[in-house]
Amino acid sequence: MTLPTYAMNQATFPEMYERWLVNPLFRPWTEMTLEELELSPGDRVLDIACGTGTVARVAEERLGDAAYIVGIDINSDMLAVARALAPRIDWREGNAIALPLRDGEQFDVVVCQQGMQFFPEKSAAAAQMRQALTRGGRLAVATWRADDEIPFFRELRRVAERHLGAITDQRYSLGDAAALEALLREAGFDEVQSRKISRTVRFSDGAPLLRLNTMALVSMSAAGKAMAEEERKRLVEEIVSESAPALQQYTDVSGLAFELSTNLATAKG
Repeated sequence: MTLPTYAMNQATFPEMYERWLVNPLFRPWTEMTLEELELSPGDRVLDIACGTGTVARVAEERLGDAAYIVGIDINSDMLAVARALAPRIDWREGNAIALPLRDGEQFDVVVCQQGMQFFPEKSAAAAQMRQALTRGGRLAVATWRADDEIPFFRELRRVAERHLGAITDQRYSLGDAAALEALLREAGFDEVQSRKISRTVRFSDGAPLLRLNTMALVSMSAAGKAMAEEERKRLVEEIVSESAPALQQYTDVSGLAFELSTNLATAKG
């Protein structure tokens, strides 16, 4: 559930993201993606829209400290967390449509996990991924399915919309697998294919996820963007409170559990 830059205007947000979201929400999909790509010793890995570096860090665990791994993100605060957690990885601040790569620098594996849907210029970003990949190299791009297919997040959005009006949630804006595949083919990738993957995700405590998700929804709404900071904070509290029944519906003695679905597109350079 990668969040847009404008949702990250609180000093503690990247730490909250890392503490509460990475292990239950992002790491399981990362592990599946890297298994799909069949990492091998010596692979050079590029993690685009890396956030706090989940993909890059799991790749380092699998390939060892000497692996050549680069993580790129536009948000310096997220990268600060990544650097603190994995100082040996090469973390770079930059835009997906103008990747900060060295002259001739290419990678055997390029991954963009839950980032493509946020890029304003998706075709340009896909073209940059193609240039960064060696001939025969492997690409993986994951994008959440539409939240109409994810009842838990759909219900939370509807609660927020009672206060904010219609919300276009960018996190689920590239849920059409055919559109994702077409984007990669147009960029010149070969052997493009995709599949829908669904799994149950579990949180021992659903409250932090609810709060972070509400913060994201408020920040993504037109009404939320126009609010003063104090008003935005007050509204977050109100929506969190009203969302409690939806949260309870998916919570049992072991915590919060719900089904989540993603597209996973793979291709060759």
